[in-house]
Amino acid sequence: MNERQRARRPGGRSARVGAQVHQAVTDLISERGYGNFTVGDVAARAGVADSSIYRRWGNLETLLTDVALTRLNTRSPMPDTGSLAGDLRTYAAQVAREITGPDGPAVLHLAVALSSRGQQGIQAGVDLRAERTRQLQSMLDRARDRGEQPPDVLDVLDHILAPMYIRVLFGMGPLTPDYIDGLVDRML
Repeated sequence: MNERQRARRPGGRSARVGAQVHQAVTDLISERGYGNFTVGDVAARAGVADSSIYRRWGNLETLLTDVALTRLNTRSPMPDTGSLAGDLRTYAAQVAREITGPDGPAVLHLAVALSSRGQQGIQAGVDLRAERTRQLQSMLDRARDRGEQPPDVLDVLDHILAPMYIRVLFGMGPLTPDYIDGLVDRML
């Protein structure tokens, strides 16, 4: 293979393997629950060698943290509807679709399990909150730049995201559009 052929494939196989491994983890959590599978199980499900997982992630906890961070933080782009109320409604609806979708409950359960697991788990929880906070802060800063008076980022987490997460984690009913809009309205 010449240098030119190598340059055309950056991340192609690597990205595909990463996606297969992430999906395998999510499927195994849905089927078996947290803590009931090994790197070998993930590798077999993803169709890759154990060594590929160890080389890329180092261990199962790091892989699980990466899955949780990726699934919870990168799927909801920050909307820009022109108003804070519109942005929050759109963002909350996106998050609701993610956490109620096929993999959503499993990923939420993973995030909770990781955050209760010693020092590495505490760091996973910090990383999850930090990325969500960063995303939300960018939305709130944009609203401030438009002359609106946005709430504190922790208020958004407490009054919009937390109730949705609790409802999904404990099977407390659907996240209907009226429910989501009500959360936003009460916070604003």
